[in-house]
Amino acid sequence: MKQIIGTVSRVSGPVVQAEGVTQAHMLELVEVGDDHLLGEIMRLDRNRATIQVYEETTGLRPGAPVFGTGAPLSVELGPGLLGNIYDGVQRPLEALRNASGHFIQRGTQAPSLDRERRWHFVPRADKGQAVSKGTLLGVIPETHLIEHRVLVPPDMTGTLLSVAVEGDYRVEDTIAEVQTQAGVQKISLIQRWPVRVSRPSAGRLRPDTPLVSGQRVIDTLFPIAKGGAVAIPGGFGTGKTMTQHAIAKWCDAEVIVYIGCGERGNEMTDVLMEFPKLQDPRSGRPLMERTILLANTSNMPVAAREASIYTGITLAEYYRDMGYDTAIMADSTSRWAEALRELSGRMEEMPAEEGFPAYLPTRLAEFYERAGRFETLSGQKGSITIIGAVSPPGGDLSEPVTQHTKRFIRGFWALDRELANARHYPAISWMDSYSEYVDEVTHWWEENVASDWHENRRLMMDLLQQEDRLQKVVKLVGADVLPDAQRWVLEVCQIFRNAFLQQNSFDKVDMFCVAQKQAKMLSIITNLYRQGVANIQKGVTYLNLRKSKVIPKIAKMKSTITNDQLAELDKIDTEMERSMERLGAIYES
Repeated sequence: MKQIIGTVSRVSGPVVQAEGVTQAHMLELVEVGDDHLLGEIMRLDRNRATIQVYEETTGLRPGAPVFGTGAPLSVELGPGLLGNIYDGVQRPLEALRNASGHFIQRGTQAPSLDRERRWHFVPRADKGQAVSKGTLLGVIPETHLIEHRVLVPPDMTGTLLSVAVEGDYRVEDTIAEVQTQAGVQKISLIQRWPVRVSRPSAGRLRPDTPLVSGQRVIDTLFPIAKGGAVAIPGGFGTGKTMTQHAIAKWCDAEVIVYIGCGERGNEMTDVLMEFPKLQDPRSGRPLMERTILLANTSNMPVAAREASIYTGITLAEYYRDMGYDTAIMADSTSRWAEALRELSGRMEEMPAEEGFPAYLPTRLAEFYERAGRFETLSGQKGSITIIGAVSPPGGDLSEPVTQHTKRFIRGFWALDRELANARHYPAISWMDSYSEYVDEVTHWWEENVASDWHENRRLMMDLLQQEDRLQKVVKLVGADVLPDAQRWVLEVCQIFRNAFLQQNSFDKVDMFCVAQKQAKMLSIITNLYRQGVANIQKGVTYLNLRKSKVIPKIAKMKSTITNDQLAELDKIDTEMERSMERLGAIYES
């Protein structure tokens, strides 16, 4: 039963002050006013409380009651999360629309999980069995792609007194009873967990398996490991959202949590309209069967934007605990930081750089450090990979959010304005980006894909560095003054940029590239460079090398050869080697 714990004394946008507050706790979820607007206590000073409200506060007056719930802001965890669309505090938007129409009325509430839907539960534990936190009790086919594993909650240990027989149950039905030291505890299909507290695990593991995204510039040049954290910074229109969409569609994570945090409504609309139509390339099933969408656009309450990333990562941790590899797309953390700045200003806190609160680095660290590859309490291995977009004003990467974010991530995919204007997609700069996961994922690439992957990647990165230096000379005096060896570097790098790094997201062949195809394409281009250098040393001119008939085939291989036609790439490589050998033999003779 909710009780009145105080009354409103001041309203400043989404920040409300209440006085006469008794029996309240920090971070407690409260309901403000007669409309029962959701809020969270952010500060307590004797009998005064400062509350951030997650809904529009227009019309809220001093003297309005504040109701306490006795619990922190929490999410509901259970079957039915996948395929759903929530706002920043896990209110189901479709249910809210059905209840109040296209414009959500203040105070409108709906349970996050459908209370009437039944789920087919299959037990995996026996009566009398000793259970502890994370023990598997049963499974539910949540979707065709994901098996929902019902686990003992992280705070429970004891003996299993009973477990439900196989059948269909609602989320609030009891499916097990456990005898603990505190007494008999009932377990249902629904759990609640505070969003600002990370869920426990048995320990962290080394992130040594790449998250294959199907985007060549990422997987080959700047890979991210499952359990890693990476940022995508870039100015307006450089392709942050498009890159995140592509990764969400095609990466090999088993569960995707997409957080639209403060972005424009039309971008989130594209996601909501497009994702239900997409098919998973690995299973052929609808992509929404493994996706959770959180929509908190720029025209929605700013306080809910601040909470949305915690809501999203808690949902991801829930599926991680089942042993799944999850990936979070946070678009964008800059908008989240701006919400933090607005709330901090309204609470009259001392500002730091560019008005952001002094605790901005701490909040960023709390978010990114919840990423990782873990051994779960159930003995499984699961991971959370965070890919956060950063939207620096004017594309200035020296601003506070970008600089503080770099302290807590190991991957940095900087988007380049010139590449975006040239319609080079993805517009990830190979000069400004980096990945610290290369050494950790090299073993996987060499064992599962190509033994020479690391060597070829290193060579290509060296050539791109050389090209950058040579381009400065070319701008001054032109390319004709360069020796043939350096002109060949420029030619190979141009082929690599156009035939490998640039990817067409509207081409059914090129939109997604498997790891094996990427490795073979990389090998062909590096082999072309090596063969050309060898021929130049024999006296072959740069102009003769350019005339090779196999080069146009290399330039088009990304869109003419599908992911299951890898033998065709071997034919191009063989043809290229023979062509270069014949050319070299002519000059030797």
